[in-house]
Amino acid sequence: MSDPSNAPLVTDTAIIDQICDRVYHIVLDIQQQHPELLKEKYRTTPWRNPHNQSVLITKLKARLTQAEDKETKLINLRRFLEILLLPSYFTQPSFGELTQTLQSSIPPNSPSLSPELVSSDSSEAVPSPASVTNDSPGIAILLLDAENLQLDVETEKFLAKLCTYPIQIKVAFANWRSLGKKDADFHSRGYELIHVPPGKDSADVKMATVGSSIFIHYPNAREILVCSSDGVMTHLYNTLQTHGFTVYLVRKQGDTITVLNSDTNQTQNHSLSPPTEILVIEDFINQIKTIIRLEQTRTGNLWVKLSKVSNLFRRQHQTTMSYVVSWHCPGKTVPDFFLDYPKEFVLHDLPEQSELYVTLFEINPSDFTPNSNALPESTALESSLNKTIRSKVELEQELTRIVKRLMADSGQTSVPISNVGSEFCKQHKQGITQVLKGLNISAKFVTFLKGCHSLKLKKTGKEYKVTILNLTGK
Repeated sequence: MSDPSNAPLVTDTAIIDQICDRVYHIVLDIQQQHPELLKEKYRTTPWRNPHNQSVLITKLKARLTQAEDKETKLINLRRFLEILLLPSYFTQPSFGELTQTLQSSIPPNSPSLSPELVSSDSSEAVPSPASVTNDSPGIAILLLDAENLQLDVETEKFLAKLCTYPIQIKVAFANWRSLGKKDADFHSRGYELIHVPPGKDSADVKMATVGSSIFIHYPNAREILVCSSDGVMTHLYNTLQTHGFTVYLVRKQGDTITVLNSDTNQTQNHSLSPPTEILVIEDFINQIKTIIRLEQTRTGNLWVKLSKVSNLFRRQHQTTMSYVVSWHCPGKTVPDFFLDYPKEFVLHDLPEQSELYVTLFEINPSDFTPNSNALPESTALESSLNKTIRSKVELEQELTRIVKRLMADSGQTSVPISNVGSEFCKQHKQGITQVLKGLNISAKFVTFLKGCHSLKLKKTGKEYKVTILNLTGK
């Protein structure tokens, strides 16, 4: 007995011809009424020309005919349209109508495109829209790219709490043959499983195809969770939003699940690590400062290895710095965090060494007595900082230090950049222009200052002045 889930999309080549003709006229109408939806090189193509018409229809027909099952046909159709049309087309009603045409073209003995959400290991379809309508005034639907992101039970509970409506339908897309026994796990948790052929984008395309037409098949759907760390799913997120859904874009960044709400544009975080108390950012910074100060006192050196700070923090607080950073700043590393707080910390890396060193921004060296047992590399580090600036980041940190000192000495909220240049030359025995050239930075001094994250440049008359950015509040 043949598997009905693998039944052809159509049994009559005439129906494929009708679909191809429909696509051709859609392209023709778009060129006449909305050419901005076509990719630029196809906007001026004479589509009424019989040759061009024949080429388009022949190529699309070949894609539909060669596909072995309806899932692959739908994937091939969307890929064909993506060659001609911009992503904004897939938010248009005509795309939903085209999907509806495909649904109505399926022979009666084939499973319903509802929307072809059929388990890979059985012919049982997901609940029909009618049954959903009778049960609830509104539902949430979870779409999961299981090749790109996998959700555990706790994460599902977290997502359910974010939704206003109950998650009644969960659909996972993957090439299940390549995921071991994951299909059994997801099936036991109530997921409908859609199998896709091997290929880099198969799960993405299938999920986008089903998701973009879900408003047709589930009129009671109010919220959609798009679960994938793949950037291409942003388009599906936007498409569903245009149809009036509340959409949650669910991604994994490090050990954290982040959820972006389309209505509020706010992000919620869920940690995949064992539960632990999350420090507020101010306490986190103060605890790092305490560790650095104690280590400076112990060694008699201003610069402390970042790895040492991390180890001490983990021992004292039973959690890692990277865990706290990923919670407050998803996607950022510990070094990124230090660079984001130039008023508090200075980070430095030595050439040909993997170690990073950190110190506090303003420390009076006279407060520390050199330790005879200090590591030679620490002494070399301090010496190298006094002689050479080796990166754009170091240059910005040094200029920020000079600006802050000049502001303190003058009692002003900003200082002329000429004073900054003079002070830099005085301390480093070379002009700022010479240092910029040595770092292969072609920008002028003024342009470089404009690009600094910790400094703000303003023009007063003919004179440029510079201030510390986080002091201005802008």
